[in-house]
This record gives sequence, C-alpha cells and structure tokens, in this order.
Amino acid sequence: MAGNDLDPWTKGLVDDMRAHDGHVTSGPMAGRPLMLLTTTGARTGRPRNAIVTYTRDGDRYVIAGSKSGAPTHPAWFHNLVANPVVSAEAGGKTFKARATVTEGAERERLWNQHATERPEFRDYPKKTSRVIPMIVLEPL
Repeated sequence: MAGNDLDPWTKGLVDDMRAHDGHVTSGPMAGRPLMLLTTTGARTGRPRNAIVTYTRDGDRYVIAGSKSGAPTHPAWFHNLVANPVVSAEAGGKTFKARATVTEGAERERLWNQHATERPEFRDYPKKTSRVIPMIVLEPL
C-alpha cells in the first residue's frame, strides 16, 4: 500500500500484521484489531498512513478520532473529511472505502459499542472538551 514513510514502530506493526494475516502478535498492540488507514493529505494530496484500531458494525468498519483524548483531532481525520475515499488494510484484506463522520444517535451508538469493545477509550472524553468523532468506513 502506497503512502508516506512509516516510523520504525509503525512499520513493525504493519510488518507483524502482514506476516500474520492481519493480526498483530507481539508488543503492546498484540491481539487488538488494527487497520492501516491510508488517507489523502488535505493540503498535500499525498498518501498518508496511520494505524488505527477498529470495531465492526455489520459490514462497516468503525474508527474513532480519539487521539487518546488529546485536545485536537488526529491528522488522518482532517484528511478523510477533505478526501473521504480511503484505502484500508485490516484482517488480512486491502480495500477502498468511503468514510462518513457520524452524528447524533448513530454516533452515540457507535461510540458506546466501540468503548465497550475497547475499554481504554472510555476515559478519552474526560481528557478533552471536543466531541470525539466516530467514523464509519463502507467498503467500496
């Protein structure tokens, strides 16, 4: 998958995912469902890679723009708002998807589902005044 150069830690995660059919088997991220998300840079138009954790909602992939509760959205969030067609690699599959930022009741439902499956996310809203965006990726 094309994109910007990965830092050594992220490259190690990606290599582990690719060697084990989409599953990370070592380190602090072992056992978590991780996705290599490739967005198009909002300013540069160049491919940008990020590792994100995800949950599923039917056939859709769900990601949170949490940035661990930081006061600002992650860079990849700005990119997918500007350019909603993304590439993703998850579960041993590579696919294109359309990203949609959810709102209202759907956002709440997806947040609650995500935080139930990923308990570490529960504390993130307490660390920030922003609403953490929930994004669905619909495979194309």
